[in-house]
Amino acid sequence: MGINILFLVLAVLVVLVVLTTVRIVPQARAYNIERFGRYMRTLQPGLNFIIPGVDRVNTKFDMREQVFTSRPQPVITEDNLVVNIDTVLYYQVTDPRAAAYEVANYLQAIDQLTVTTLRNVIGGMDLERTLTSREEINTRLRGVLDDATGKWGIRVNRVEIKAIDPPPTIKEAMEKQMRAERDKRAVILHAEGERQSRILTAEGARQQAILEAQGDQQARILRADGEAKAIERVFQAVHANNADPKVLAYKYLETLPELAGGEGNTFWVIPGELTQAVQNISKAFAEDKGGTGEGGQQGAPAEGADEEGPRELTPGDPLAGHSAARAADEAAELAAEAVADARKEADAAAAAPTRNNGQSGEDA
Repeated sequence: MGINILFLVLAVLVVLVVLTTVRIVPQARAYNIERFGRYMRTLQPGLNFIIPGVDRVNTKFDMREQVFTSRPQPVITEDNLVVNIDTVLYYQVTDPRAAAYEVANYLQAIDQLTVTTLRNVIGGMDLERTLTSREEINTRLRGVLDDATGKWGIRVNRVEIKAIDPPPTIKEAMEKQMRAERDKRAVILHAEGERQSRILTAEGARQQAILEAQGDQQARILRADGEAKAIERVFQAVHANNADPKVLAYKYLETLPELAGGEGNTFWVIPGELTQAVQNISKAFAEDKGGTGEGGQQGAPAEGADEEGPRELTPGDPLAGHSAARAADEAAELAAEAVADARKEADAAAAAPTRNNGQSGEDA
């Protein structure tokens, strides 16, 4: 019975010794081992053995890249403005022994080093350059931190400025400036748009005027060509048919009402050629009536008339044409007389052949 208890105790002791001897280190981890308070070695990932009661694990490190966010720190710029800058560090432990024994608290050391470096870098820049030179600030910070943390077993991979907060008054002034710049650009763009619109409108009006002028020119040319051809045909037809003055005078009188029938005509001057045209028409009708007198005879000279004395012309007299020509010349000279006189002369000229026919009948 006592032997069984002894074996059981021994077995428990062996299990405890084995458990305290074996150390399993996870991947991307590192353990520092101290023997009697002195650094002995660093356990790598995997199965490791230590001496129970003699060796102990002092510190454990994560070898992966870590992220450290610092609190916003007030920094004074070159133009004496206080800005709050918030930074983000990406670092990695490369030497567990140095990280444990070269610095007491590497995170606090990195934070303070970041603040001092930021004050040195920002102190040589004004506010505008600080806001627009983040890449330059990141590069300078990374260079300083990497040099200082190398002996601590830390490697700084990236430094990023998360936020730069100027004072509220500066923010308000910057917002006003940005608003003014946007309004200026908007006014300029609107003016450019108006300018382009007016230019395009003027170009369109110019092209429209040119096209309308060209169309009007072509239309007038075509109308003029048509009128010229029409006049030419009429002229050729008149000359081909050998129209006498009687027909021309009739057409002249036929055209006069059209001249007076235009819109807005309140005053019309009768041309001087009207008298001559009326006389020609009257003579034409008189000749037609005289040629078919009573008894079918043409007008003969009165018996007993003195051959040397003044001779009265009849419609059948050969000299009637010459008398009509002289009367037409006299009517042309009196073209400036009034319209009433011209009509009276025309009636007298129309009535003269009738009286001559009557006298010839009596003589016969």
